Amino acid sequence: MIFKVTRATRRDFSNRQEMAATSSMLAKCQVLYRHAVKLQVIRCRTFSDKGWFRSMFVPKMETRKDAHSNLLSKSETSDLYKMQFHNVKPECLQIYNNLEAEVQRKLHLDQDYPCEVVGSWNTWYGDQDQAVHLWRYTGGYPALTECLTKLNNNQVVDYLEFRKERSKMLISRRNQLLLEFSFWNEPTPRPGPNIYEMRSYRLKPGTMIEWGNHWARAIKYRQENNEAVGGFFSQIGDLYQVHHLWAYKDLQSREETRNSAWLKEGWDSSVFYTVPLIRSMESRIMIPTKGSPLQ
Repeated sequence: MIFKVTRATRRDFSNRQEMAATSSMLAKCQVLYRHAVKLQVIRCRTFSDKGWFRSMFVPKMETRKDAHSNLLSKSETSDLYKMQFHNVKPECLQIYNNLEAEVQRKLHLDQDYPCEVVGSWNTWYGDQDQAVHLWRYTGGYPALTECLTKLNNNQVVDYLEFRKERSKMLISRRNQLLLEFSFWNEPTPRPGPNIYEMRSYRLKPGTMIEWGNHWARAIKYRQENNEAVGGFFSQIGDLYQVHHLWAYKDLQSREETRNSAWLKEGWDSSVFYTVPLIRSMESRIMIPTKGSPLQ
């Protein structure tokens, strides 16, 4: 028996295929929908405030016994640090550096001032025509207050005249008050030539203790080449901000030193657990000024 296939037959066959495919797809969608509804019901029951399952596995919050600044900073010292960021008019940068160096020299010669500059730099890669200064106040907040009082009274340094002259060279400026992490190196003068990298991290609020716990273990992986200079966290200014200061011979040395850390067992875990704590981060490559104790 011979069947003659007409256009109508082909069209009818094609329509049946489309209907079968559509029915199959609808059936799959219905199955997926039922599973989704069941899953949502299970989640609601599981994570309900009155659910027994959640009460078994959600950790109880422990009451904080102290501020994170006391838990993370060095208890044997009461040093306070100030970080200054000055954005300078491009044509004034060299004059600005000379003026800052002269004021810093006078302050260091006077033992009555409980402050010292730890380092001064110009940003090489990052914000251009920027000066960065790190000051240490031995004695904490009382030392800071004492120093500012003496400066405003024009003792030794004509501070008001200096600020007036400096203001002509600046576009903007900001500062922060910082404490030093207890597990980091004490920033001390070092010979050059070096380049310095300051890596600044803005953390999620409430994560500073966790950050400190991880870096207390991680810092040992970055000590072999004496690259660790200092680690600080903010107290006044931009909060939940951390600054890590590193020294390298040059950019190639920086690349090799950072790559070598990944060969050490444990460094990858430290990075894995600290990255989720970060909201944003920034890297500056800086060149020390002539009078900087960190060269």
